[in-house]
Amino acid sequence: MPEQADDQRHHDQQGDQESTRRFGEYVAVRRHATYVAELSLDRPKAMNAVSSGMARSIAAACEALAADRDVRVVVLTSTHERAFCVGADLKERNSLTDAELVRQRPVARAAYTGVLELPMPTVAAVHGYALGGGFELALACDLIVADGTAVVGLPEVSVGVIPGGGGTQLLPRRVGAARAAELIFSARRVEAGEARELGLVDVLVDEGSDRTEALALAARIAGNSPVGLRAAKRALRLGHGLDLRAGLEIEDAAWRSVAFSGDRAEGVAAFNEKRHPQWPGE
Repeated sequence: MPEQADDQRHHDQQGDQESTRRFGEYVAVRRHATYVAELSLDRPKAMNAVSSGMARSIAAACEALAADRDVRVVVLTSTHERAFCVGADLKERNSLTDAELVRQRPVARAAYTGVLELPMPTVAAVHGYALGGGFELALACDLIVADGTAVVGLPEVSVGVIPGGGGTQLLPRRVGAARAAELIFSARRVEAGEARELGLVDVLVDEGSDRTEALALAARIAGNSPVGLRAAKRALRLGHGLDLRAGLEIEDAAWRSVAFSGDRAEGVAAFNEKRHPQWPGE
């Protein structure tokens, strides 16, 4: 793709500066009128390779989003035309001493856990390469929308490491232990069609429409109760992997957290009055 296409994607995603807040040089958060926030990876010259500085910015953006009660859904996007994110910045890694690598590890982890622990639903919009840490950022989201150009994978063992941004834990939760082992051990890249068949991505859309479709999905989700959405996500995340009885206790606790909320009262009233609810968000 020509550089002009990259520039157009970058321009489209940034919008007017009043609605966009930057976190460092490589991360931007754009607020949409639909209660959706768009967290954009914006290091196009490096295909969004995650450097230490970029990792800090992702973590800072997630911290701000987690505290923002007006955000109901977060969409993770890329401004690069040919890549979502190609993973860790290996050029930077190659320059680090062992001691520096040890100090860098918590910085990197904070970026991935920042996305994973966002309390509201999250949607990744993936096109082009989403490899290694790039795919792990997508796996940290609740849903992955991918277009036909997407190529995903966890190739870390091919360079002597392992998926360290959550991949060994998140991938088997999506596709099962044996399939995850095959994908991680082989370090193979998976193209969009097979990725959808295997459950590596959730929604497959036309080329170039991943961001548009992800934002549309997020807007539909954001029409629902923000209190309900956060409680449902909490129950889904905390209950996963538990036995049924323990999982049902997690669900009951989440139900109790919303049963006497303002959102619940408004939702029931709006249903009975045949109108759209005006969620108080509490």
